[in-house]
Amino acid sequence: MNDALHLKYLAAAPADLQWGTAINSVGFQEVGPGEPYPPGDHPSRYLFSEERGRILDEYQLLYITKGQGIFRSASLPHPVPVNQGTLFLLFPGEWHSYRPDPETGWKEYWIGFKGFQMDTWVTNGFFSPKDPVWHVGLKSDVVALYNDAIETATRQESGFQQRLGGLVSHLMALARFYNRNEAFSEVADQINRAKILISYQFRTITPESLADQLYMGYSNFRRIFKEYTGFSPAKYIQEVRMNQVKEALTNTTQPVKQIAYEMGYENDDYFFTAFKRTTGMTPMEYREMTQGKKR
Repeated sequence: MNDALHLKYLAAAPADLQWGTAINSVGFQEVGPGEPYPPGDHPSRYLFSEERGRILDEYQLLYITKGQGIFRSASLPHPVPVNQGTLFLLFPGEWHSYRPDPETGWKEYWIGFKGFQMDTWVTNGFFSPKDPVWHVGLKSDVVALYNDAIETATRQESGFQQRLGGLVSHLMALARFYNRNEAFSEVADQINRAKILISYQFRTITPESLADQLYMGYSNFRRIFKEYTGFSPAKYIQEVRMNQVKEALTNTTQPVKQIAYEMGYENDDYFFTAFKRTTGMTPMEYREMTQGKKR
């Protein structure tokens, strides 16, 4: 049985695009084994044949929650299998094609959108046509967001486009979150242990000694840690140490130099330079501001 919901053309005012994201369509469909794909009731704007593929002028985020199939695009060297728990992203101007396996069919959710918010994420490298498929598993929160978007688009109350824009942002954040954690599943425990060790030993620990405690080679540890956290180990230690300094400046009356020494800064000049580079203020200016003494 083909159970489908399509919202073909959602109205987007100029102000909706100024918000950063405007949604064009959202829905779901279930295609049974042996049924034609795309179904005949698919919106004409999005019809395509699996052999020829198509090019859209918008982004679409699809989520397969049942069955399996394949996905192809201009930026991929070969077809990629997709199955239940797979998210994949279509890019504007990018040729693509996909279909369910005739033996299984599939159930898919999708949401189509455009706007400078997503363009910025792509420009900054968070999402790329070269990596459009993410096997994240079945996630109830992802399904709930799609269902929320479908209900919001069906009711189309005042401001619905902005609410849908927020749901798209949440969906994209979860897609990146689940994909990255799946990719790092084998080393996540070690990196999280490293972060715990830093939280206890930030005053004296070095990146090299941290790698030793984890029984990892330093170069490999440094690479994995930076890919996982976005910080090199040395930079992460500095951030933790500086945050502890800020907390002490805000919540105590200890002398600045004493705080710096207790947090692991043995060189006063280096500490004052690093603090001002980080905050744009001297330690005393920061203390006065956070303790409400500076007007």
